Amino acid sequence: MPEPRPKLPDAITACLFDMDGVLTRTATVHAKAWAEAFDTLLRQRALHGPAFVPFDPKADYTAHVDGKPREDGVRDFLASRGITLPEGSREDPPTAETVHGVGNAKNVKLLEVLKRDGVEVFEGSVRFVHAARAAGLRTAVVSSSANTVAALTSAGILELFEERVDGTTIAAEGIRGKPAPDTFVLAAKRLGLYPADCAVFEDALAGVEAGRAGSFGWVVGVDRAGHADALREHGADVVVGDLAELLP
Repeated sequence: MPEPRPKLPDAITACLFDMDGVLTRTATVHAKAWAEAFDTLLRQRALHGPAFVPFDPKADYTAHVDGKPREDGVRDFLASRGITLPEGSREDPPTAETVHGVGNAKNVKLLEVLKRDGVEVFEGSVRFVHAARAAGLRTAVVSSSANTVAALTSAGILELFEERVDGTTIAAEGIRGKPAPDTFVLAAKRLGLYPADCAVFEDALAGVEAGRAGSFGWVVGVDRAGHADALREHGADVVVGDLAELLP
């Protein structure tokens, strides 16, 4: 006999989870890594231009980089400061003043922290995923991070998900990252389902925008940063503080 179903609309047969901030406690680590990468660049430019104003790990992270592919985050934050850099290439060193160089600098710092400290999970989210699987719901991870496998493996939860669409997939498939719906649509397709069959679980504004743009069956905003109203405005059908609130 199936386990009690989580509190989801009856039409939902699959759950598509963002990773950072929904499943794992890595958003703070990402924000710190971004701050170090951006501040290095901003200090250099302050030598010959406007005064140095550091990257804000809360406001700037939420508004410009959270949930987006790495290079999109670089472009969007720098655009907010009136800065445009050459694209460069994926092989650029982390010292290069290019979009890819800044992105690679962020990734170097992130990997250092992941290796040193490991990854914490949100226990309520892990319980929700177990409950969803026990009730016969399909599961997939949809993340903009190119380090998704490493993070989920470190957290010990990689095997809970049937499919994965991440930063590596975005590069290999040439699809758009969030707030475009492409990554979630691909995850649904890989599960053999339509978007209307799937619920999206996101803590990022770009992520809930993607869920709404893709006409998914239900979009759940997970409020880890005190921006419940913004999550609703960007497309969340419901906002919770923790996925445990949706357990039967």
